[in-house]
Amino acid sequence: MQTQPPSAFSHRRPSMVERRSSITAALASSTAGRVESRTATPEASIPFLAGLEKPLPESIPEEVDVVICGTGLTESILAAALSWQGSNVLHIDSNSYYGDSTATLSVNQLTTWVEKVNKGDMANYTDASLYIPNDVDLQSLQANKDFGIDLIPKILFAKSDLLSVLIRSRVYKYLEFLPLSSFHFYENDNFEKMHNTKADIFQNQSLSLRTKRNLMKFIKFALTWETQQELWAPYKHRPIMQFLQDNFKLETNQINELIFSIGLCTSQDITTPEALTRIKRFLVSFDVYGNFPVMHSKYGGCGEISQGFCRSAAVAGTTYKLNASIESYDAKTKIAKLSDNSMIKVNEKIVLSTTQKSPFTPPASFYEIRRLTVIVKKSCDEWFENGESSAIVVFPTGSLKTQNKYAVQAIIMGERSGTTIKGSTVWYLSTIETGEKGKLDLEAALETMGDSLLRESSLATLDSQSMMTSSSIRMGSEFPGNIKSEATLKYYLRVSYVQKTSIPHSDVVKPMQYRRSSVTVKEDQGGDIIFSSLPSSEISYDGIITTCKMLYEKIVGSDDDFFDVDFEDDEEAQQDETTVTSSTTVTSGGVGAGAGGNADKIDSAGLPQSSGNVIEGDIDMDDNDGAVEFADDMEL
Repeated sequence: MQTQPPSAFSHRRPSMVERRSSITAALASSTAGRVESRTATPEASIPFLAGLEKPLPESIPEEVDVVICGTGLTESILAAALSWQGSNVLHIDSNSYYGDSTATLSVNQLTTWVEKVNKGDMANYTDASLYIPNDVDLQSLQANKDFGIDLIPKILFAKSDLLSVLIRSRVYKYLEFLPLSSFHFYENDNFEKMHNTKADIFQNQSLSLRTKRNLMKFIKFALTWETQQELWAPYKHRPIMQFLQDNFKLETNQINELIFSIGLCTSQDITTPEALTRIKRFLVSFDVYGNFPVMHSKYGGCGEISQGFCRSAAVAGTTYKLNASIESYDAKTKIAKLSDNSMIKVNEKIVLSTTQKSPFTPPASFYEIRRLTVIVKKSCDEWFENGESSAIVVFPTGSLKTQNKYAVQAIIMGERSGTTIKGSTVWYLSTIETGEKGKLDLEAALETMGDSLLRESSLATLDSQSMMTSSSIRMGSEFPGNIKSEATLKYYLRVSYVQKTSIPHSDVVKPMQYRRSSVTVKEDQGGDIIFSSLPSSEISYDGIITTCKMLYEKIVGSDDDFFDVDFEDDEEAQQDETTVTSSTTVTSGGVGAGAGGNADKIDSAGLPQSSGNVIEGDIDMDDNDGAVEFADDMEL
């Protein structure tokens, strides 16, 4: 097996440890070379990860309990959970990079990936196309390591099972998280900023007093909707829109905001319980860590988090090997042959990502997500809240010129996200509409966003020259999108593709159905082979841990001890969890040790502390108390 020579380190993208702002000074103060500096443990005591921090091992074990093929997010979390439980795990990937189907790729890696998809070498990805304009220097673009394109971009709710696992497993120490509070939805040729606080609602002059009362009444109901079955039970199998009209007398635009922006639903036809579950998810996540409900990881999404769990798994004893796949498996002898002719006895199970090379036929994936990613040559600060570098833009049903049947959702990442260069922004658009119609919907959404942004920029420039006003107009509650600009949106690249999954689009709020659809056991191999599905169309990470626990249960027998670990630094870790949940700074730099944070000091876990905008006391991640104050009664 080939190992990476030390000289190659100077050309690769910096590791997560090197990018952590909280230990940058410690690394910079070392007089040793780059390779030598990694042999010293930084102040935050972050251990090495075999295959990420140093060359891969020369050999692999002859016998293991579990072989996991694919270093995607689900498989990486599983590897860490099994390793800390005591299983001997071999974790391989047929790619030369970590992340598999959920990787964060450089432009050069993305180019190769598109070629593999179109050759049929990447199962469950189809119809990939990459376009780079002629005025872009292709060689410089591919050589630039500052671009990080997520194949499956996602956001993290402040109250979610993944965040709970990140804290419990201590993997959050390897990552940086930034806040996201800017949500916009497009309706009646306008982009409207979502009203997500009491202040927003009551200061909005466009809402009548009765509408404000009804909105607050609904929000209070939504926080405890499960206990008020007499109200929603008659609508159990009926659309949420009808429920909101009948019981809370809300108007269409308020309903669309609740369904598509707060609930992040993809259709008006979503049933009442499903929509209420999604809306409550947003409400209980608000004000947990600050004045925002959602976060995103810096330097990439799924790919970055998966590397964090791979690091944790390696610390617990998992062996890693890239550019490796399973060539054959004998269910009688339980011997697996790898692509380098290694022979390994597998005592328990083999877990396979459906995108990995293997001699087994993966299960069919019937559900499609069409994706369009564009790196725009513009900072797009108009979309962001002050101090932030990300936003969500939603196009509800029927809002586009294509009369879209399903919502188009867009995640916008600016330069402070660590995934693009200065003066540019990454736009991730997606829809569950299939075929040519899905492609047209995404193009229409892209055109609308581009025209509106260019028009706003033109107005800002005009104002600064003729009226001496601010050179950057903030996007108000209404931002006209129907006035065309003569300018043309410029970009570095566009990539589009179709991702397939076996998980139905609505199953993220149906845990039992989600468990059944996300895991497939190959009975013809004695039950030894288990396939994990690609993530669902859900824009958040919700559902990922459900899949991981299902896989864990198939191997161990129960998920009762999933990440139930007594770490050696357990007392310190408990303090860290309290710090994360009760003393995390809410600044323009974000949550965790963000480079742009304005924290007064950094604690031993690399987390900034501040007296402003923090949660008092420890938070039980399973409680629903994060946003109760949001819906307190108010005198009108």
